[in-house]
This record gives sequence, C-alpha cells and structure tokens, in this order.
Amino acid sequence: MKQQDSNNALRWGVIGAVVAALCCFTPVLAILFGVVGLSWAVGYLDYVLFPALAFFIGLTIYALWKQQKNREVGVACECETPTHPER
Repeated sequence: MKQQDSNNALRWGVIGAVVAALCCFTPVLAILFGVVGLSWAVGYLDYVLFPALAFFIGLTIYALWKQQKNREVGVACECETPTHPER
C-alpha cells in the first residue's frame, strides 16, 4: 500500500468514525429524520450505525498500522549504498 493510499484510508476512517459516533451518541439523526418526515426509520438506525462505526474504527486502526509498518520498513531500508571508486 502506498503512503498516499494509507493517508486516504486514515482520513476516511477518522471522518467516518466521527460522523458515525456523532450519529450514534447524539440525537442528530433522530431530529433530522423527524424534520424531514422519516421518523419511522429512527428505530432502525442502530442496525446501520453501530456496524458502520465498527467498520470505520477498524479502517482507522488498519491505516495507522500500515503507516507504522511503512515507517519501520522505510527506516530499515534507508541505508547508504556503498560507493565504488572509479577504476
């Protein structure tokens, strides 16, 4: 996985986890659904939001792990190449 892909995964994981946590632990969606006339769906939100929260937290942990692994490999591979004198 490239560094850019890892950064994108981390970004989407954090954003998704924050949004899912806000929707799970605050009445944001319940109020919004009531305003637009979808209050019947409020009872089913837990079936969607908790798995989404778990997925995005898992994505964040995976991206952090990949970044740490890439740093360790990068540090181990940053060695000077031996220079050979011209003959």
